[in-house]
Amino acid sequence: MVKLDQIKHEVLLLEGVSASLDGDVLTIDGPNGSTSRAYTHPKVNVNVVDSKIVVQCELPRRKDKAICGTWRAHINNMVTGVTDGFEYKLKAVYSHFPMTLSVSGSSFEIKNLFGEKVPRVANLKWTPSEVQVKVENKSDVIVSGVDREKVGQTAAIIEKACRIRGRDRRIFQDGIYIVSKGAN
Repeated sequence: MVKLDQIKHEVLLLEGVSASLDGDVLTIDGPNGSTSRAYTHPKVNVNVVDSKIVVQCELPRRKDKAICGTWRAHINNMVTGVTDGFEYKLKAVYSHFPMTLSVSGSSFEIKNLFGEKVPRVANLKWTPSEVQVKVENKSDVIVSGVDREKVGQTAAIIEKACRIRGRDRRIFQDGIYIVSKGAN
């Protein structure tokens, strides 16, 4: 049963941020760069009005309400990304064998994890212009970019490359782990 006649979420654009809608693709430009995403649904609409983005739905059902809220959160993340950016920090932890971390192009290389002779390689999906990966102080990894999902997925790929199989995780805790995440 429908209890609301309309749901309307408004996302305010900060100074220096502009948005444009081309069909179903919303593009947001800001001081740190630009990001775009397609929003398609038969009942939920996205519009750019003055200095705000409006997500609305007429006669929403439960799933339509959920999609409206999700899209509002995605658009908020896009605005935060083009103004502040997102940064995930990872830390390399080892007890006996020191690891060597390096980034070259679209691959992240972990050498000497548990004394392994063959280095582990994490293939990064996005180019360095979209997501930047830096190694600092030999054991700190910083992943930063405009798109929150791309930055988070890159950090997860790096973390997963050090996954340990066949050993007790409580004892063998060497690896690379996400320490903090959020906006810059």
